[in-house]
Amino acid sequence: MFHITSLLMSLLLGAVAGFIAGKIMGTDTSSLLKNIIFGILGGIIGGVIFNAIGLTSFTRLGHVIISVVGACVCIWVGRLISK
Repeated sequence: MFHITSLLMSLLLGAVAGFIAGKIMGTDTSSLLKNIIFGILGGIIGGVIFNAIGLTSFTRLGHVIISVVGACVCIWVGRLISK
């Protein structure tokens, strides 16, 4: 069943993860939408990476950390492609 609170929480955690990843990677992205997109994509990419090495998380903090790692990977790949 779809819950609006779950969607809002995912967007909020995605924005936080994207913001943190942008700070780590030194990007000048101040756009909330870009942060949310990087955070959500980072959650997917980070989930795949962590699952491949046998790690998982059951807490929101763990999900944010995984999303931040994945978002950093997305930013890094984006930089490689744009060169």
